[in-house]
Amino acid sequence: MSGVATRPARVPARRGAAATGPRRLLGRLVGTAFGRATLACLALAGWALWTGGILDGPVARQVRVSSVYAAPGVDLDRDAAERVIGNRRLVVLIMEPGADLREACADTKRAAQGTLVLAMSRDGEDWDTYGCSRLGGDGAKDLGRAMVAETTIGRGADAFVDRPVEALKVIVLNYDRLVRAGLVPDGARTISPSLPRYLLAGGAVTGVVAGAAVLWFGGRRAGRLADARRAGRDARADERAALGAATAVLAQQIIDLDGYAGPAAPAHRRLAADYVGLLDEVSEVDDDAGALRRLRERVEELNRRAAALADDAASGRGTDRAGGRKQDKPPGGGAGRSAGGRPDRTASGRPGKAAAGAPGKGRTRGRGRR
Repeated sequence: MSGVATRPARVPARRGAAATGPRRLLGRLVGTAFGRATLACLALAGWALWTGGILDGPVARQVRVSSVYAAPGVDLDRDAAERVIGNRRLVVLIMEPGADLREACADTKRAAQGTLVLAMSRDGEDWDTYGCSRLGGDGAKDLGRAMVAETTIGRGADAFVDRPVEALKVIVLNYDRLVRAGLVPDGARTISPSLPRYLLAGGAVTGVVAGAAVLWFGGRRAGRLADARRAGRDARADERAALGAATAVLAQQIIDLDGYAGPAAPAHRRLAADYVGLLDEVSEVDDDAGALRRLRERVEELNRRAAALADDAASGRGTDRAGGRKQDKPPGGGAGRSAGGRPDRTASGRPGKAAAGAPGKGRTRGRGRR
């Protein structure tokens, strides 16, 4: 028993899983809005094709838009026959000899709705005719009218077997007598498209209008976005240009202050260090308008500091251009003069004597010798 090989049992679950693949795909398709819209469009298109006569035969396809059908091989002036019948609720089928007229009439059940149909074919020296009414309902009164109309519409046409157009004139006269007798409703035949075609046409018009509106609004929105982006680029370019100009002015002021020394030298060095650090940030900044504006404000602040240092240096509170401190003036303002530059006078108003030890002219003044 242990040496006998056994086949593994088939697992039916895999087949079921494979079968559920299309179902799962269909469920996903139906579960989305796009899938439901697609199925609705397919159903509408199928309805339109079915009501439009996609399954109709050649007879029904012809009488949907015409009042005369002539089988191949039948000698008939179709234009003249159309003019004879006009817009009456009458459809004439001229079939080949030996054709099944009942079947030909039944093929026009949906295509010739609301008309009186007469199928006829040549049978020797006569016309073989078969009438079917598509005018009334299924009541007893409507059924009696239909029988009278079907048996009356083809009378007298046998006299014109070789001339089908003349036979159609006789059939039209019979139809007019039926109208006057009240057996056939008066009025013209109207050929109108089916409801699905109206829906498809309406959907096409709606789609075109909606698409045009979406394109228009989308174009306006794209234009506004493009204008906003262009304005943003222009603003960033202006900010960067203003930042570059302010940085150039600051660099020139630092160069002008480079020759000063003295007590204000530490402030100059701090200003230069701040400028170098600011240059790193300026080189790394992106196109953010806010960042550019903040950097420009910092550059303007450094420019104010540089201008203040330049004013201090120019007013004498800083250092001179020679690189050393300015020379202090004598406290007395010079020999024999006060600090203001005027001659020194005593309390009596006379000029005072020179300080002791000051160099004279070689002699001294006094009251006399002792």
